[in-house]
Amino acid sequence: MDCKYFGICGSCKLYNLTYDAQLAQKKESMRELFKSLHVKDFSLHISPSSHYRNRAEFRIWHDGDKISYAMGKIDGKGAVQIENCPKVVTSIYELMPKLKEAIEANETLRYKLFAVEFLSSSSKVLVSLLYHKAIDEMWEIEAKKLEETFGISIIGRSKKVKKVISEDFVIDSLHVSHEKYNYKIIEGGFSQPNSFVNAKMIEWVLSHVKDTKDLLELYCGHGNFTLPLSRKFDKVLATEISKSSIASALTSCELNNISNIKFLRMSVEDLTSALNKEREFNRLKEIDLEEYNFSHVFVDPPRAGIDEKSLEFLKRFDKIIYISCNPLTLKRDIEFLGYEIEDFALFDQFPYTSHVESGAILRKII
Repeated sequence: MDCKYFGICGSCKLYNLTYDAQLAQKKESMRELFKSLHVKDFSLHISPSSHYRNRAEFRIWHDGDKISYAMGKIDGKGAVQIENCPKVVTSIYELMPKLKEAIEANETLRYKLFAVEFLSSSSKVLVSLLYHKAIDEMWEIEAKKLEETFGISIIGRSKKVKKVISEDFVIDSLHVSHEKYNYKIIEGGFSQPNSFVNAKMIEWVLSHVKDTKDLLELYCGHGNFTLPLSRKFDKVLATEISKSSIASALTSCELNNISNIKFLRMSVEDLTSALNKEREFNRLKEIDLEEYNFSHVFVDPPRAGIDEKSLEFLKRFDKIIYISCNPLTLKRDIEFLGYEIEDFALFDQFPYTSHVESGAILRKII
């Protein structure tokens, strides 16, 4: 990837390394971190080096009637004005200058705009415009014109207000192991920012699922892993605390004609209490936990990892598939579990940064 803002923009801190050199550095760092757990080798799943991000946010810089996109400087002091960003997928990359020009020429859309968020699916771009002002009827009229001009969806946000012009979601298609899955991804909800690597993550997980019965999934989000995994199991029980993510997951099941998944809007801690028969929950009234025979548990927790009580609960299962966005908490959790690592993988979701995602297939030591 070539970018004229390398060394100035703080988004790409590994700008001085080739992509191969970045990968080598990340592999060595992970090898050193997990040496005490006897991880000597792992598979590495790479990203395109440019145009890979299908979700991005930019500040808006005002200079009189002129505006530009902006990012924080690499030294942490102020912002750098940018014209484009080669990290974003082509649909966003090509839209950015045209959208800026249209907003700049329209005082109603330009005034007090402080940030723009992009979410791109395989067929459409959703744009959220964030304001330090109230959104009125005139803004809605102009935003509707913007939608029609560029064939996009527009959302306006100001303090405690979300104004949806047409849709607040995209339907994305992901090809995984020769199968196509359609997902409803809602604005503001979590979704994988690199669909190229996301597909590789799911394929890696599927390749290590054998001798299956039922699946318990914790932190399921909008069903990113849940839907493909459901093809491998008799029944799936999946939990997520976000109401909007559960709603999206249910729609995605309908889009893919999948009927063997039960989604619970429940924290991992509460589900642990329910499965341990410590408490009863109204949300479980119509679900018989006794009918499940879990052969695998799949977890994809936030950066903080898994709480100690839930880890203790997970020790009852023989097979755990762990996807992590934080190598430090992954290592901590594996050490707590004391499981054997059958396979380990790295996923380079964010080229030109030191961030790396990882996956581990864990087996209870008998």
